[in-house]
Amino acid sequence: MLHVSDRQRRDRIALRHGIDPARRRADAEDATRAVAVLHATEPATVHLSLQARVDGLRRSDVERVLHEERTLVKQLAMRRTLFVLPRDLLPAAWGSASARVAGTERARLAKDAEAHGLADPGGGAAWVERARREVLGVVAGSVEGRQAAEVRAAVPALAAPAPVAGAPSSSVPPTVSRLLTLLGAEAEVVRGVNTGHWRVSRPRWAPMAAWLGEEPRPWSASDGWAELVRRWLGAFGPGTEADLVWWLGSTKGIVRAALARLEAVEVALDGGATGWLLPDDDLLDHPLDGARGQEVGPWAALLPVLDPTVMGWKERAFYLGPHRDALFDRNGNAGTTAWWDGRVVGCWVQDEAGRVLVRLLEEVPAAGRAALEAEADRLSDWLAGERVGTVYPSPAMRAPA
Repeated sequence: MLHVSDRQRRDRIALRHGIDPARRRADAEDATRAVAVLHATEPATVHLSLQARVDGLRRSDVERVLHEERTLVKQLAMRRTLFVLPRDLLPAAWGSASARVAGTERARLAKDAEAHGLADPGGGAAWVERARREVLGVVAGSVEGRQAAEVRAAVPALAAPAPVAGAPSSSVPPTVSRLLTLLGAEAEVVRGVNTGHWRVSRPRWAPMAAWLGEEPRPWSASDGWAELVRRWLGAFGPGTEADLVWWLGSTKGIVRAALARLEAVEVALDGGATGWLLPDDDLLDHPLDGARGQEVGPWAALLPVLDPTVMGWKERAFYLGPHRDALFDRNGNAGTTAWWDGRVVGCWVQDEAGRVLVRLLEEVPAAGRAALEAEADRLSDWLAGERVGTVYPSPAMRAPA
């Protein structure tokens, strides 16, 4: 069995993910494809993940591909997480990961509706169907889409919170918001034009068919899961079964079926784990050269909260080393990261003036410190004094200066 070392895996990050300054991507769409999808839980992550991968990127470039050209589209999918997907990946996600999320959301909402008197016993599913149709009708009635507040005003009976079993009342979203989440997972509606700042999410919800100019046609579940696995292996492979189960938010059975369908190839990883590659991966033709004949020198990068590279694997030791507890919160959400030579060596924060400051968690050679400072200057110039907040600060980010 072919053995792929951690060093080779780190070199492949440089080659494929566009975060090596010598190998940045041409534009926002190319940069997104390089990592399969972008995390979009926090709106600033989309812009900052692309800024890290595209030289000369402007905020307007991101808004154009999201809201005008619509070649990148926001979609609730794997792990009930909001992502930005290349448009051609949407049907695969709709039929697999998004459908799985939608089924869970629908069942949970029906159960909560019955438990709290919004529906009669046994009538939760019918209540959800009536409510979702009412909300969908409001959204479909506007060419430009509706903000959530406008939908709540149009259907006041659904404006109150629908309590969630086990959740404190202060954290429960309005029923309309839960229904919009369900409709989004079902590809009935989409988060369209953002009416807020690029760092704030205030979308107009629009019918998916109107947004795309065509009716959504989900792939079959098996086709969809296989395509998601193919894209992940192309960007992140080799990775383990556990990596895929976690990233997809699926089951071992789903992952194993997709790997078999793709005829994925087993490889050995450092530490004894089994990884997987696509059958046409260059590494299989050049087993001693994870860099495909290209020399990968030391490189520096600063990535934002929840960047897709940092969040690409469940088993992260090969690039994270001993820093997991310092750089992730208790729920597994990554804060900002500073990279040197394929490994995470710290994080970054901003001072009161908005300048980017690197915080190292280990010794880095002078060349690495200089390269990281150059990346900090590049990011500071792009932000131009704007400070980016987050609800996922890592312990390293919160630590006193």
